[in-house]
Amino acid sequence: MSIAVNNFNDLGFGAISSGTAASRVKAYRESAGYSIEDLAVTCGLANSEISAVEDGSDADPAKLRRIAAALQVPVSALLETEV
Repeated sequence: MSIAVNNFNDLGFGAISSGTAASRVKAYRESAGYSIEDLAVTCGLANSEISAVEDGSDADPAKLRRIAAALQVPVSALLETEV
């Protein structure tokens, strides 16, 4: 099953916690030895888009999917459900 914006919630993640996703993206990026620029080039996003994800102001599921693929981690590793 591919993850698209229209079926993202079907995976059971519920609401996306942008703060958690932000800190996890940054942690995975740093552990991979990527700069923001490196990750942007790898996943095809702009530096400003990566920065927005990492500062918690953007939790777009499509961007998170691209970032996860670039970091070679499952999307679920970046997400947390809110109860």
